[in-house]
Amino acid sequence: MRLLHVLSFVSLDGVVQAPGVPSEDTSGGFTLGGWTVPYWDDFMDQVLSEQMRRPFEMVLGRKTFDIFAGYWPQRSSSLRINQVTRYVASHTLTEHTWNKSVFLKGDAVPEIKKLKQQDGPELQVHGSGNLIQTLLKHDLVDELWLKFFPVTLGQGKRLFADGTLPVAFTLAQSKVSPLGVIVANFKRAGDVKTGSF
Repeated sequence: MRLLHVLSFVSLDGVVQAPGVPSEDTSGGFTLGGWTVPYWDDFMDQVLSEQMRRPFEMVLGRKTFDIFAGYWPQRSSSLRINQVTRYVASHTLTEHTWNKSVFLKGDAVPEIKKLKQQDGPELQVHGSGNLIQTLLKHDLVDELWLKFFPVTLGQGKRLFADGTLPVAFTLAQSKVSPLGVIVANFKRAGDVKTGSF
């Protein structure tokens, strides 16, 4: 069985929309795209390099796939992201020239459940805010690899939206960048436990 990891850039108020480029996702009138850029440094490059150095395959939503496919294939073919298999959840796109892109047929949930049951490397979900909502709703996320940026945005798509199940996580690893980005990895830890003081 393969583990599924969600890698997300998150503002302090939980926004994940358009972290890298102003034009990345302006839906809902979002005007603050590119909000992670002022906090990017060698530390953050190292964190992502470590996370993507491991054996992995990707699961992407259609929007993130389109963004990645418009950028990464023009870079060196030796880059890891160009070499891994990418499973794409899309109801409309069925093929693409970017090698190793596999399009999930029909409902993504049973297809991703099948992927998790197979032997193979871990599955990493990058970006893909809408897909993440589906994965959380169906309890398919094993680990959250989050980068919390020291900014609030007040608007935009949130990591945990309506339909998120109550589940517990434990902190597996954390570190802080010189610019104040908190990198925290959380592992699934069963059901939420409650109590009283």
